[in-house]
Amino acid sequence: MDIQPLGLSGVFSIAIERRTDERGFFARSFCVQEFADKALEATWVQANTSFSAAKGTVRGMHFQRPPKAEVKLVRCVRGAALDVVVDIRAGSPTYGRWIGYELTAEARNAIYVPHGFAHGFQTLEPDTELMYFVSEFYSPVDEGGLCYNDPQLAIAWPLPAANVSQRDLAHPSFSELQPVELG
Repeated sequence: MDIQPLGLSGVFSIAIERRTDERGFFARSFCVQEFADKALEATWVQANTSFSAAKGTVRGMHFQRPPKAEVKLVRCVRGAALDVVVDIRAGSPTYGRWIGYELTAEARNAIYVPHGFAHGFQTLEPDTELMYFVSEFYSPVDEGGLCYNDPQLAIAWPLPAANVSQRDLAHPSFSELQPVELG
């Protein structure tokens, strides 16, 4: 596996290293030892699947506050998506900055999202499916959200937003957000 930082502290891209032969290839998509070598969380308590039929669908920006803050390992298993994370950690030097990283089923890549980041994505192809491994169980009382199209953040979504849920449309703006305090 090739684990590389993505420009915001704690966020990493994860690419597979293929071993090919006449049959195809073999690759590890997760290794607890390689995660430990980079001091990354590697205990997953839940796996979630998100399927979006329409190209341009936006989901997010979601997070959970402590004590149920979660780390996510997100991989696209069908189609393609622009995965976006926003640093919402109190006192972080990159507070309010975001990055986007393209996930595709063909590349079989993933993004590692640490505690204290809002997360969302936009589908780049129809019938896109993402799989999330999360380090904490879902807790409705600890969930939070951030407005996906907040002008202060100016996230550069590549397509016009489609199929945004009423729940996601109701998330507060960045200026209304209380930063996430991590212990």
